[in-house]
Amino acid sequence: MSFRAAWSLVLRKGEVGMRGIHSPGATAHSKEKMLPYSSYHAQRSYPMPDEPFCTELSAEQRALKEKEKGSWTQLSPAEKVALYRLQYHETFAEMNRRSNEWKTVMGCVFLFFGFTGLMIWWQRVYVFPKKPITLTDEWKAQQLQRILDMKGNPVQGLASRWDYERKEWKK
Repeated sequence: MSFRAAWSLVLRKGEVGMRGIHSPGATAHSKEKMLPYSSYHAQRSYPMPDEPFCTELSAEQRALKEKEKGSWTQLSPAEKVALYRLQYHETFAEMNRRSNEWKTVMGCVFLFFGFTGLMIWWQRVYVFPKKPITLTDEWKAQQLQRILDMKGNPVQGLASRWDYERKEWKK
């Protein structure tokens, strides 16, 4: 007998561990759960959770559950809502309502852009060196005049568009 077959027999008998039964008609069985955690999970795509929302009932809730076993015409609308809240955490309308999370996200995005803008400004003022002299308007004008004086690229370049007799650009 292989180890896998022996282990499955042990699990079926329930001696070492107990498997949960997960089907639409049954609840998931677990003997011990960590306190803040439960198997309750409901969402729009899977609205029928394996366990009810409230597993530990108070005396008033237990009495309401006993009253539930009788005729539903004797239950008031408030009691029906209370029974629904014992089984489910939210209604579909509550699941589908809009949240204001987009405001937080956009606030974080704008905060990030603002911080990035401040960092760029700080780097331009205190970190980056001054502009080189070759980027000043005076230097660019002198460089253009030098190219025109040397008649650089007279066929298709800048010199072809300059009128040397009138000292102005051709029209």
